[in-house]
Amino acid sequence: QVQLVESGGGLVQAGESLRLSCAASGSIFSINTMGWYRQAPGKQRELVAVIRSGGSTNYADSVKGRFTISRDNAKNTVYLQMNSLKPEYTAVYYCHIEVLNRNWPPSRDAYWGQGTQVPVSS
Repeated sequence: QVQLVESGGGLVQAGESLRLSCAASGSIFSINTMGWYRQAPGKQRELVAVIRSGGSTNYADSVKGRFTISRDNAKNTVYLQMNSLKPEYTAVYYCHIEVLNRNWPPSRDAYWGQGTQVPVSS
């Protein structure tokens, strides 16, 4: 089993910054892709940013230049630095990872974090 623990969410004002963290633990041999998604009220969950094991990244157009995704492989942790936040970024933010687990035979699995609220007031 793999567990994800998210932290760092909370109420902020427009223009402020916030840093989200997501730490993975459990039966993990390696982690391939780590990413952040968000779901605003009444909307579908959408990709915010993703970082691959080699370090390449992709961002949603709406957050390019404002958000930075990074990872610490030694800690199995992914971060999302969010700057210049806007009210329209208000959502529940979820981390998502794809792993090769330590089971036998090993298998590739994907996991979601529990979500962390990020309300941005105007």
